[in-house]
Amino acid sequence: MAVDHNCGLVVARTLHDAYNFINSLQHRGRDAVGIAAIGDDTIDVLKWAGGVKSFDKTDLHRLFDGSYHTFLAHVRYATSGNKDGDGLIRSAHPVVIGGEEHRRNDHLIIRGCDAVIVHNGQVASSYFDGIDLSGLKSDGDTEKLLRLYHKIGIKELVRKVAGAYTLAIADRRCRDVMVVRDRTGIKPGFLGFKDTKYVAASEDIVFQENGGVAVGAMKPGVIYYFSPDGKYSAEKIVEPNLRRCFFEWNYIASAHSNLSGINVLALRKKLGEKLAEEFKFEGVDFVTFVPRCPEPAARSYAAALGIPFKDDVFYKRNSQRAFLGPDAEERRISIAENLYLKDGMRNIIGGKKIVVIDDSTIRGNNAKHVRHLLYGEARVKDVYLLNYTPQVGIVGSDGIERGCEFGVDMPPKENKDHKFVARNRTIEEISAEIGMPTRFISVDGMLDVFRSFGISEEELCTFCIGGQHPFNDLESKVCEG
Repeated sequence: MAVDHNCGLVVARTLHDAYNFINSLQHRGRDAVGIAAIGDDTIDVLKWAGGVKSFDKTDLHRLFDGSYHTFLAHVRYATSGNKDGDGLIRSAHPVVIGGEEHRRNDHLIIRGCDAVIVHNGQVASSYFDGIDLSGLKSDGDTEKLLRLYHKIGIKELVRKVAGAYTLAIADRRCRDVMVVRDRTGIKPGFLGFKDTKYVAASEDIVFQENGGVAVGAMKPGVIYYFSPDGKYSAEKIVEPNLRRCFFEWNYIASAHSNLSGINVLALRKKLGEKLAEEFKFEGVDFVTFVPRCPEPAARSYAAALGIPFKDDVFYKRNSQRAFLGPDAEERRISIAENLYLKDGMRNIIGGKKIVVIDDSTIRGNNAKHVRHLLYGEARVKDVYLLNYTPQVGIVGSDGIERGCEFGVDMPPKENKDHKFVARNRTIEEISAEIGMPTRFISVDGMLDVFRSFGISEEELCTFCIGGQHPFNDLESKVCEG
């Protein structure tokens, strides 16, 4: 299955908040942005290419000058399908049914839509059997999901489609905006409160950074109805059957977010401590990290072993995540033009033995660039690269190729833009491919950390690192509820 996006979404009550909220989720995607404005009998949409701030907030108010009570916003992480030009804009969210389009170079205005959706996740094509999919305007699964909703309604959609999704839908036929997490909870979703009204977002960092209050995680298998007056009601449709994505904690989410009541920063620190239990090297002069996600784990690893920690070996020109690039060449360029060795560092670390902590080594692009900087420019003596995520994309003990089918850019089937450095390689062969000793936390070690925070292995999706498919035991329950 192709992966469409990882993304972030928000439900806000003012245009000002919609813009600021979605900007707080820029780390979840950088290819395109969209906002839907919902009034009593109108839905208008604006979508544009690039980051949130590539469209000036002042000019948004000139375009959305009607009377609206709720706004949906989305930041897209394009990984397959339409990635550029007209295709990128059309596949950007909100995806719509109906409306009058006005194309303006790198942005698209759609007035008078019948229904719109913003979506985070990936839904299997088998769920769309029997749905008229002729005349689709966008690539991927989101428009199909909207058409499925339009035919069977939101309750039947939740009953029928096991996962993986967090979505918000506005429909001119309905008074309320509807927000749902599927029963597995693979994709995050949070309820918030701001200026006497209820709002929602993919991560609670949105509320922390913008003057709101995080009420708590939205419950899987429940529909939340956001009314025009700022209130909400909730209706349980199916029993939850949790399969939460560990990679949200390890990499995707902001370090300052809380997922399912567990602080991302605290969990990453604990992963660093577990690395210290599993990997000790003689004569290490100091520990550092690949900016910026692994810093908490690197600090706790160094502290646990009593090794000096240096936080200024590398720097990034901006916070752009190379992992979010749509193809191998763009990711390579993103790394080469963004990650650098601090000037004068050769005089400090030349000839030294160091440990570098990273969150994961999936394709190996970052790791190879780090090797070039440390061996080629700094002339270090030895480097050990440690990852607090196990090998991703392996072939499981059952012979099935692993990866992600649920919204992270790690499709199980390799192609020229997506190759797993760990696929069919031993640790020694991975190290040879990277060009330096590379090690990974054990699966049991990582799961021990999650268990220490109250999350059992059965509640996590670990398919990409060799675990069971998260929906294997859900198929018989798809129509229950």
